[in-house]
Amino acid sequence: MTPVSFALILLGVLLNAAAQLLLKAGTNAVGHFEFTAGNALPVGMKLAGQPSIVAGIACYVVSVVVWIMALSRVEVSIAYPMLSIGYVVNAIAAWYLFGEAVTPMRLVGIGIIILGVFIVARS
Repeated sequence: MTPVSFALILLGVLLNAAAQLLLKAGTNAVGHFEFTAGNALPVGMKLAGQPSIVAGIACYVVSVVVWIMALSRVEVSIAYPMLSIGYVVNAIAAWYLFGEAVTPMRLVGIGIIILGVFIVARS
């Protein structure tokens, strides 16, 4: 894998992770909600007006473009497992930003993911 290919994959993964975190921040700002036939439009408008949600969707759009560029350079059997890096980034960022728990069992899982990505990247 070339440095440019790896950079594109990493950028796509980080943009995807940022999108998830921004969407979470937006839903935190809105609070818990339920979609029903009667409130789908008002809740949808409230969500659509959240800057964090708009930014998260924008990150998704850009990440898809970057990901397509990466897939044009790297086999999907190599690129797709690299998406797992996003789990690691999001677990750490969610702990830091939102105070979410990172239990010992989650840390073990994160370690396994890191090991797996390392093995795939070296193949």
